[in-house]
Amino acid sequence: MLSLEESLKILKETNALLEGHFILSSGLHSPQYVQCAQLMSKPDKAKEICLSLSEKINDAFDDFDLILSPAMGGIVVGYEIGRLLNKHTIFSERVNGMFKLRRDFLINKNQKVLIVEDVITTGKSSLECSKLVNDYGGKTIGFACIIDRSNGKSLIKNKIISQVKLNIPTYTSNNLPKDLAAIKAIKPGSRNL
Repeated sequence: MLSLEESLKILKETNALLEGHFILSSGLHSPQYVQCAQLMSKPDKAKEICLSLSEKINDAFDDFDLILSPAMGGIVVGYEIGRLLNKHTIFSERVNGMFKLRRDFLINKNQKVLIVEDVITTGKSSLECSKLVNDYGGKTIGFACIIDRSNGKSLIKNKIISQVKLNIPTYTSNNLPKDLAAIKAIKPGSRNL
């Protein structure tokens, strides 16, 4: 398994973990920004991180049948973890604001499902996926992600298996530290188009 230092090095090398002054989709400001799509676009580095995470998943869960990931960020991560663990892998998509299974994907009754994401912050997407599992009569056995940046404040009450836990501070625009206020703010991410 990769150490925290090795994992952080890979995340920074691939621009999956950026430092500067960022305005998040929530409107809060942060000195760091996480974009796992950058990691996943570099298969050799993504494989290292996902292999390590898959080992942690194997240690944490005795057995499960299926991996479910939320679109878009979790799809590639879920696929790679599924490939490494030889598990059937599907993803959910938003339809009118709600996660649904499409493309003839199914969760069978009593199927044990692991929810896999790229990043967990509030845990909202993961919990929406878990509700979907319940709606189909399956059982969510746990949650896994590359980066857990929930700082223990996730809505998820179960343990989250992650490759890296990051405590990234956030600030309102009228409460910025001087060093952060001195840097020009940018709005990264897919929701800020």
